[in-house]
Amino acid sequence: MEQVKRRKTPIVRIGNVSVGHEFPVVIQSMTDTPTADISKTVTQSIELIESGSQLVRLTVNDDDAARAIPEVIGKIREKGYQTPIIGDFHFNGHTLLQKHPECAKLLGKYRINPGNVGKGEKHDDNFTSIIEMAIKYDKPVRIGVNWGSLDQELLTRLMDENAALKAPQEFKQVTYEAMIQSAITSAQLAEKIGLCKDKIILSVKMSILQDMVNVYSKLAKRCDYVLHLGLTEAGAEIQGVSSSSAALAILLQQGIGDTIRVSLTPQPNVKRSREVEVCKHLLQSLGLRYFRPSVTSCPGCGRTSSDYFQILAKDINEHIERKMPIWKKEYTGVEKLKIAVMGCVVNGPGESRHADIGISLPGTSEKPVAPVYADGKQYTTLKGDKIKEEFIVLLEGYIKEKYS
Repeated sequence: MEQVKRRKTPIVRIGNVSVGHEFPVVIQSMTDTPTADISKTVTQSIELIESGSQLVRLTVNDDDAARAIPEVIGKIREKGYQTPIIGDFHFNGHTLLQKHPECAKLLGKYRINPGNVGKGEKHDDNFTSIIEMAIKYDKPVRIGVNWGSLDQELLTRLMDENAALKAPQEFKQVTYEAMIQSAITSAQLAEKIGLCKDKIILSVKMSILQDMVNVYSKLAKRCDYVLHLGLTEAGAEIQGVSSSSAALAILLQQGIGDTIRVSLTPQPNVKRSREVEVCKHLLQSLGLRYFRPSVTSCPGCGRTSSDYFQILAKDINEHIERKMPIWKKEYTGVEKLKIAVMGCVVNGPGESRHADIGISLPGTSEKPVAPVYADGKQYTTLKGDKIKEEFIVLLEGYIKEKYS
């Protein structure tokens, strides 16, 4: 797969994580626990880290949350995890960072929203205070603009200017401009205060796919800051996964975006790390990063009356999940392995040949045999009641031979 050419940016260091065009796209997530509940916050942070989140963001909304940050980070470090922990500040970040220096010192990055740092003179004063704390403790800052909390003074001024034009633009276009100006002027102010460009990340999140893609595309043309991508308030389950994946894929395919988050509405009995898993599958499907062997499997049709290929595909995926912790250590590059589990003769042999190793199971009215292909050639044929077990043995042997 041809590698997407990333938009050139500075390199931002966040603890032990490097972000920017020279490095792979970074996965970020955020806890939904009350940060002051140290036990729950530590547990969920570790869940996100173990699932593959490279940056974990926590809400810091009051004194109790700010006081909890050192203990939360301490317990995470005690468990052996060095993942940077980010503080998410709204409204009172300038106060909390000053009152709780240990919190300010230990966080890996601050996230602030220019629409939520005050109005008028207070806006610039509060913003300046946060940036000065970032400079003092050598922390990067994400300036995260969100259309749900857009700077209303800026938007009103742009609306008035637009209304005075002979050919005014639509409201949506003015909103885009307000989002972009809020991000860029805030970044420029941060630089004027003394924060280096390689300490600044921008985001302009919106909740409608086309709007989000448009505003990020425009922002990317007007600056070279590192960009964090996200479709905010994307929704739950299929809606959230589909819309977030589509929005992020459009931008990432254009080389736009250095860190990403998929924001899903929490569901009962669904782990928070679902967000991270979606990010991993998205990046792998785009060929931007690889996390585990991929399995191409048959969608089924009237030719596949047996459900054996469905069961085998499920079993192979579960086998991969179980073995990846071992494979990662023993077999360099195994995450790029391509496996095919197909259900009939129509596409089975072809897909199996395209994969590194694949099996084509018999469809309706076909001979009860399953040819196995490796590196584009038929390797053997399986039949009988032990096809799954025999194919797994072949798979393990193939991995050992190819990736040792």
